Amino acid sequence: MILLAVLFLCFISSYSASVKGHTTGLSLNNDRLYKLTYSTEVFLDRGKGKLHDTVGYRISSNVDVVLLWRNPDGDDDQLIKITIMDVNVENVNQQRGEKSIFKGKNPPKIIGKENLEALQRPVLLHLVHGKVKEFYSYQNEPVAIENLKRGLASLFQMQLSSGTTSEVDISGDCKVTYQAHQDKVTKIKTLDSCKIARSGFTTQNQVLGVSSKATSLTTYKIEDSFVVAVLAEETRAFGLNFLRTVAGKIVSKQKLELRTTETGPRMIPGKQFAAVIKGVDSKYKAVPIVGQVFQSKCTRCPSLAEHWQAIRKHLQPDNLSKAEAVRNFLAFIQHLRTAKKEEILQILKTENKEILPQLVDAVTSAQTPHSLEAILDFLDFKSDSDIILQERFLYACGFASHPNEALLKALITKYHGSFGSNDIRETVMIIIGALVRKLCQNEGCKLKAVVEAKKLILGGLERAEKKEDIIMYLLALKNALLPEGIPLLLKYAEAGKGPISHLATTALQRYDVPFITEEVKKTLNRIYHQNHKIHEKTVRTTAAAIILNSNPTYMEVKNLLLSIGELPKEMNKYMLAIVHDILRFEMPASKMVRQVLKEMIAHNYDRFSKSGSSSAYTGYIERHPHSTSTYSLDILYSGSGILRRSNLNILQYMGKTRLHATQVVIEAQGLETLIAATPDEGEENLDSYAGMSAILFDVQLRPVTFFSGYSDLMSKILSASGDPVSVVKGLILLIDHSQEIQLQSGLKANMEMQGGLAVDISGSMEFSLWYRESKTRVNNRVALVINGDITVDSSFVKTGLETSVETEAGLEFVSTVQFSQYPFLVCMQMDKSEVPVRQLETKYERLSTGRGYISRKGKERLIAGSEFPLHQENSDMCKVVFAPEPESPSSGWF
Repeated sequence: MILLAVLFLCFISSYSASVKGHTTGLSLNNDRLYKLTYSTEVFLDRGKGKLHDTVGYRISSNVDVVLLWRNPDGDDDQLIKITIMDVNVENVNQQRGEKSIFKGKNPPKIIGKENLEALQRPVLLHLVHGKVKEFYSYQNEPVAIENLKRGLASLFQMQLSSGTTSEVDISGDCKVTYQAHQDKVTKIKTLDSCKIARSGFTTQNQVLGVSSKATSLTTYKIEDSFVVAVLAEETRAFGLNFLRTVAGKIVSKQKLELRTTETGPRMIPGKQFAAVIKGVDSKYKAVPIVGQVFQSKCTRCPSLAEHWQAIRKHLQPDNLSKAEAVRNFLAFIQHLRTAKKEEILQILKTENKEILPQLVDAVTSAQTPHSLEAILDFLDFKSDSDIILQERFLYACGFASHPNEALLKALITKYHGSFGSNDIRETVMIIIGALVRKLCQNEGCKLKAVVEAKKLILGGLERAEKKEDIIMYLLALKNALLPEGIPLLLKYAEAGKGPISHLATTALQRYDVPFITEEVKKTLNRIYHQNHKIHEKTVRTTAAAIILNSNPTYMEVKNLLLSIGELPKEMNKYMLAIVHDILRFEMPASKMVRQVLKEMIAHNYDRFSKSGSSSAYTGYIERHPHSTSTYSLDILYSGSGILRRSNLNILQYMGKTRLHATQVVIEAQGLETLIAATPDEGEENLDSYAGMSAILFDVQLRPVTFFSGYSDLMSKILSASGDPVSVVKGLILLIDHSQEIQLQSGLKANMEMQGGLAVDISGSMEFSLWYRESKTRVNNRVALVINGDITVDSSFVKTGLETSVETEAGLEFVSTVQFSQYPFLVCMQMDKSEVPVRQLETKYERLSTGRGYISRKGKERLIAGSEFPLHQENSDMCKVVFAPEPESPSSGWF
């Protein structure tokens, strides 16, 4: 018996986790009044941790806590009353001095008389085993004020033993871990686990996304089963993934200290809890302890029409290359998100044709039900008079940061309707494919509209007979990247005619490596080696590129290398350039290529000395531990020296995530008759054609045609002006992150991150029979603005931190070929214009009455422009010295 007693005592001792008193939660003594001091403070900065460089405020008060009732059947069932009094509000940064927004103002003036009265009205807290069972407050209290009381009340929820559990408090339903040590208990709340209804959205691609880190630690000092002191700290840090200078941090602290205890009121007797509540005050109602949503009213904000009139001059077509245009575009989107359909429609109907395209960009990018209804009512797809507006709307849909099912459903409905332009019909289908991919990436593949869109794309491709329809559905599938569409792509890649076969293989090229199975590679090998039929060079080289990028086997690499020497002249040179690029850039296939090159039959002078002007080159734009930017350029010529295909790519990598920022492909065919040259094998009957295709931020756009057919070609040559053809022009909402955060102190935080881009991508192809020279140009002009905005709001005082980065840049690729002799002379250059980069930081504190403090600081730097020849066969052609590759060929270009 004595041994059993000792074991029992040991068990009880370990279970209590070394904390003196109750083994569950806090316990108040009967008939005692606990007098405490309480403060909650918040400050914002960019994560530097310098208090003098922060903005924020502190709310402090005295607090009385008294035990009203304890269940006669169990000490751990208690009802306590919490009363806030003697409230004060001040700056966290005491160095503000005369600039303090609180100077000379008493609490009623700062908080508001009604708010202060509500804040000082008591709340009741029903605790069972240390956990909140119910929170009682008066009806119709201001939500923001009630949240502050929830933040205080949540501090009284705790347990005195170690362990992990779930708790419901102001932050929501959260996972918490307790660690008990003698007279101290720490509570770690896993904020990412908290389940609470809050609005928000983010860009799905990690490269353009926002990273966040949240921590919460509360330390309790316990004496006689009650708190002597509570210290709680919650931090929220945010940063833009690809640009770490756009960042911010919220630090929220709570401090509760026991001053003294006094004789208090006697407890209310009884077992019926409902009767006890009614006896205290029948006006008390049980309300959730989870923080509730509120919106502060804007008293001096302009109307939507007033805002538009103030900024419309900045969105004139001539101003689109300026950062100021993008800045106003982003600001107007924020306003549009709070506007009604009628307000938006009124502005659309009264604007002139010059500015309407930019307005359409903004309205579509707002991505609200009201903005979608307004733009759909405004645009008439049966008319061919406003094709530019329809196209801008569709591309803005394709670039949508967080599309929903309603948008996809609207486009499907439009597709089944009538069109004034077949180009717009094709663009609708292409953008439907882009939306399918984005919704599937966000776990929306089973949505009714997505299922319908998949059937529309795949079924349309299976049944299509016209060449135009096949190309349209292939482009849609190239955007959607449906795994179930791969068999169809293989069918068209192997059996289709030139342009269709090439488009199908480029669509396969966009799939991730795991989808390029052995069966897929068998088909690609048949295409490259022409086992069943002769294919164009563009199709064969694309098939080879896919194989080499998809974990090629030893024999696949060997067969590709053995083919070099048996190919048309320029294709030989192109494949050699691809192999050299793989080895130089240490691509995944480089290890296998090196193994194969150990064989003399694959690696010999005869094979690796083939001449030609086609090339392939990959380089770094920027390299950081967390991200990498690369550019690549490959050019394939026909045997007669005429451009067959140029392919410029810019990619951004973040961990395992890739963003295809830009691809511009210029293609030409059937031009040999102009110079009386012999076409290459398999290309004898090609129609004369030149055009350009682009991918922008993972969205395949509708290709544009320079000319098609011999007669069109001759008319363009005779009337050629060299003017560029626009592929895409407009304003794009590139980064879009919005997050509403309930801080455990009761304050509300908002984190907004928007990035906008004014983009103009154009291309031209000049052809001179007299000088026997061709020149292609690809121009990329962009203005980029990124805004980060963090605010903390109590309804009567608001503090914020705004960070912005803006730049204007240009990148031009020029390829010049002289084909008066063989080997023909080639010069390829990439020219980067001068790049100004401006960064601005704004911090502010503002009372609801209008008084405020604001601090701004900024810096600007200029990145010099430069010229980079990428390939040359004759130094006189480029007239520049081909210097070694710099560490960052396009540093500072976004």
